[in-house]
Amino acid sequence: MIRHTLTTVVAACSVLLLVGACGAPDSGGTSDEPVGDPVSGGTATMIQVREPVALDPAALTNNWVGQSLLGNALYGTLMIDDPETLEIEYRMATGFSTADGGSTFTLELRPDLMFTDGTPLDAEAVQVNWSRIADPATGSSSLPQASQIAATEVIDETTLKVVMADPNPMFAYSITNSTLNWITSPTALEKSKDAFNNAPVGAGPFTLTEWRRQDRMGLERNPGYWDAPRPYLDSITLLNVADGSQRVNMLSSGGADLASETSWTALARAEDAGLGTEIASVGGGQYFAMNTRRAPFDDPRARRAVSMALQLDDINTAAFEGTGIVPDTLFPESSPFYNDIPLAEHNPEEAQRLFDELAAEGKPVDFTFLATSLPETKATAEVSQAQLAAYDNVNMDVEVVDFTAFIPRNIARDYDMMISSANVQEPDSTLWNAFHSQSRGNVTGISDPELDAALDAGRVGTTPEERAAAYEIVQERLAEVAPAIWYIRAAPAVITGNDIHGIRLYSLGSPLPGEMWVTG
Repeated sequence: MIRHTLTTVVAACSVLLLVGACGAPDSGGTSDEPVGDPVSGGTATMIQVREPVALDPAALTNNWVGQSLLGNALYGTLMIDDPETLEIEYRMATGFSTADGGSTFTLELRPDLMFTDGTPLDAEAVQVNWSRIADPATGSSSLPQASQIAATEVIDETTLKVVMADPNPMFAYSITNSTLNWITSPTALEKSKDAFNNAPVGAGPFTLTEWRRQDRMGLERNPGYWDAPRPYLDSITLLNVADGSQRVNMLSSGGADLASETSWTALARAEDAGLGTEIASVGGGQYFAMNTRRAPFDDPRARRAVSMALQLDDINTAAFEGTGIVPDTLFPESSPFYNDIPLAEHNPEEAQRLFDELAAEGKPVDFTFLATSLPETKATAEVSQAQLAAYDNVNMDVEVVDFTAFIPRNIARDYDMMISSANVQEPDSTLWNAFHSQSRGNVTGISDPELDAALDAGRVGTTPEERAAAYEIVQERLAEVAPAIWYIRAAPAVITGNDIHGIRLYSLGSPLPGEMWVTG
């Protein structure tokens, strides 16, 4: 049976974690207890879903479908969170505290941290990195998180004062689920892009030895890593494999030890093959984002019509062989924020009525679904297109682009419909970023005053009851204004062979290679 790490959010901890009031777990987070003590030495072959376009942390994404394995290897982490309890554990940082309800924070670093080029990882280095990510010209996927910072001030070598644009007591989670968690050498950033890609400089457990584009990366142990005796592995070979079936086959045949995984279908096949799985369960999930900035989805009737027309269980069957989980509600029942407020309603008759009504007003629902070339993404788009073809007065085209072309289209919000995600653990770091009208991460462009007010209230609520009441309104408004069609729960996961141990995930399925070790 696939083992899900349930997101059983502790309500008291979600408030006390302002930030770090709850202690880190002794059990090691999401992993099973290791088989014996960690063993130093050896090498492992690991798989990421897609190759990065550059190794600058600002160009990476810190989640299971992005480059979290690579980023954690090269740059280490300031702090991590436990996806099950939401407790914060400090790593290269020793504290991130607020005394004024999240208006300002004090970031404390370990003393004497060094990058592999011999320069210090100090408060000034963090300031440089965070300022770059907050600059829209950098084009970072973590801009929504970084843009919440109004200013930073270096107090001393290990202390950075962080001034927020608006109070956010939960901002630690915006660090752990973004590239704000990865700090690189400012000296190295002064070099050309090619020079940096050939020799990225971090303070993480591993360093880059080679990058064969479209093939593999070689990583070796950083002997100066601050957290000795970690890392345990001598080296890692990191492969890029986009197809889930191929990832499972490689693990089954012994061609790899670990793979980041995105696919429920691949996870089911891994289970059948006797492989290990670690899944950081989350609320929310992947959704069809409808661009409310332009026709046809600037009209809420068009959004509701498409939402009611699609049969999500059939999409799950066709694209995921029925292995996925179609979300009924935004939060799982284990969450203190759960309400039985349906995310969607399948109502073909009402959908057709709305399509006809819009057409009669000269507004036929005609749009293009922008899809990447990942097999499941293409399949999801094509199944949706086939379902809508059964209705009158609606037309959906599918445009498939590779990921490098998709990124600028996403940044420019140049799409009608596309797949996005809002995977909910601590709700503020996901939901405010995804759906507040002032957020740079609001891909749908939805602007609803009641939704904004509820998201703001959920962010700054000081009791579990206040926050739960705010997120109940959030769920009601998302259902009413319908900017998104939530079609599948995400699968932030890794698949493992029998000889690799010490598997631990934080945030959105971000693995920590410095804690892994091999036997056999």
